[in-house]
Amino acid sequence: MKIILHKFDLPENSKFKNSDSVAIDAESLGLNYLQRDKLCLAQICSGDDEVHIIQFDRKKYSCPNFVKILENDKIKKIGHFIRFEMGIFNRYLNAKTKNVYCTKIASKLVRTYTDKHGLFDLTKDLIGITINKAMQSSDWGANELSKEQLNYAATDVINLHKIKTKLDRMLIREKRDVTANKCFNFLETIVDLDLKDFKEDIFSH
Repeated sequence: MKIILHKFDLPENSKFKNSDSVAIDAESLGLNYLQRDKLCLAQICSGDDEVHIIQFDRKKYSCPNFVKILENDKIKKIGHFIRFEMGIFNRYLNAKTKNVYCTKIASKLVRTYTDKHGLFDLTKDLIGITINKAMQSSDWGANELSKEQLNYAATDVINLHKIKTKLDRMLIREKRDVTANKCFNFLETIVDLDLKDFKEDIFSH
């Protein structure tokens, strides 16, 4: 795995401009991005062995090249619980992430024989790789990131294309692929509710 770190944004001539799909992830200071925890990193991979990591300027959050990729509806964005990335990229980058695929939703739709739908479980069960989660709780706001932090961040995206391929086969086999796509499309509405700070389930009685 090759890791390339960028300060503040991807280069304008990034290879991702011509990708059919990219895996994305984000690291922040915590999970409460609406009120407290700032976006620190974004990871992106086109399905090869190369991961690009963007370390944001947390005073400006100016990254037009990365935003163009997020908003390009011809490029599929693959993420695990991508609802979080969609929300935090909207909150800090003012980006509307288009054309998304969530491996967590796909797993819950088709792997109904288990209640384990985390990235660790999907990576182990579907492609036989055990990932190290030791750096999960980490200070992503540090000016200089350690090699261990970068490796952990890259691991969150490096396998997503392979996981998607496995899940797609299962969704098609069980005739749930159309339902999955409807769920992915509805995420834009869910994220809009998140950003408006709706915590209750407005669809319940």
